[in-house]
Amino acid sequence: MDVEQIAKQYLVGGVNSPVRSLKGLVPKGLFIEKADGPYLYANQKSYLDLVCGFGPHILGHQHPAVRKALQSAIDQGFCPGATQAAEVKLAQHICQKIPSMECLRLVNSGTEAAITAVRLARAITGRSAILKFAGGYHGHLDSCLVSAGSGAMTCGTPSSPGVLAAVAKQTFVVPYNDLAAVRQVMQTHGQQIAAVLVEPVAGNMGCIPPAEGFLSGLRQLCDQAGSMLVFDEVMTGFRVHQYAAQLRYNITPDLTLLGKIIGGGLPIGALGGKREYLNRLAPVGDVYQAGTFSGHALSCAAGLAVLQYMQAHQVIDVIERRVQHWLAELGALAKRYGVPMQTSQVGGMFGAFFTEQPVLQLADIDQASVLRFKAWFKACLDNGIYWPPSAYEAGFVSYVHDEAVLDASLVPLAKAFKQLTYA
Repeated sequence: MDVEQIAKQYLVGGVNSPVRSLKGLVPKGLFIEKADGPYLYANQKSYLDLVCGFGPHILGHQHPAVRKALQSAIDQGFCPGATQAAEVKLAQHICQKIPSMECLRLVNSGTEAAITAVRLARAITGRSAILKFAGGYHGHLDSCLVSAGSGAMTCGTPSSPGVLAAVAKQTFVVPYNDLAAVRQVMQTHGQQIAAVLVEPVAGNMGCIPPAEGFLSGLRQLCDQAGSMLVFDEVMTGFRVHQYAAQLRYNITPDLTLLGKIIGGGLPIGALGGKREYLNRLAPVGDVYQAGTFSGHALSCAAGLAVLQYMQAHQVIDVIERRVQHWLAELGALAKRYGVPMQTSQVGGMFGAFFTEQPVLQLADIDQASVLRFKAWFKACLDNGIYWPPSAYEAGFVSYVHDEAVLDASLVPLAKAFKQLTYA
């Protein structure tokens, strides 16, 4: 039996997270044997990695600074059942860089951070409902596994079996970048809404930047309704700005979710905000949250090493310039081969949509674009490029994706375009 057969026998669907299955894209999954720098290795073949672990590997795989930090943390022992210095150092670094986060709680994932944020917002406001955006992903908590109802004025419906209809009714779902739809819901239901959850740059419907005035409009509407504005910066934190998207766009949320990069590739999540809000959490306050592995020393050591290296080398500025040039070349290739494509970029995140129309929200990614994407993904994989494995996933580039690496990728990408032309 090969590894895929064994995986399907012992892991549900052969994976531990659905998008890894590559279901509907290629006949056979990808089982990584090694990751190093900007490359993945599988089936005795190398692939240029444009996924970077779905965001955390901003320095590339196995960066020396991360390896050194992990080895030091291992030598000192980890998970002793009490607070370690690594947790404190990481929290201090983050709070000093992101002013809206006066203090924070470290958890094990972005999902845990979102669960805690929703619970905390409900406790603070005394309200039960939340508002999220179609296509926005905040982990697999029940309140957020909700799809849009029949219109902006209707509550959501469960998008997964096991999510109770009564829970879904507490979630309003509106289109991303549609401030008018948010205003309509808030005018009628604002007094019920504890929090508005938003990715400041949408990363789970490709990479879609916020429209002019969208985020500032959310801030104003939340202030008027007494609702909390929650920025999910699990993807965007330290990825679209030196520190956070909220600083790039000059918007101050009430609560911030972090993850991915702050763990250096190891499991982590964080929830932060004003001290008066976070002090509602136990052991100071009455909102309970706990975790055996929260603030794990290895995750904190790796994350702090990444953040310190990024600051010393102005990593985001370098990556942003490289990606901008690379996407321009990619767009020129698409035009040469007659393939409709829109590209987007914010910092080290990028998106590519196989349509001629601008993409501002989930509904703009039509079925034709999705079908073209499926052919594109296979063509990329055939030519040694690991493209994000969904039409709704953003792409990520690391610091070790230098000019030479990205320029060299244009040759196999041209072959992928040509393969599409004659498919």
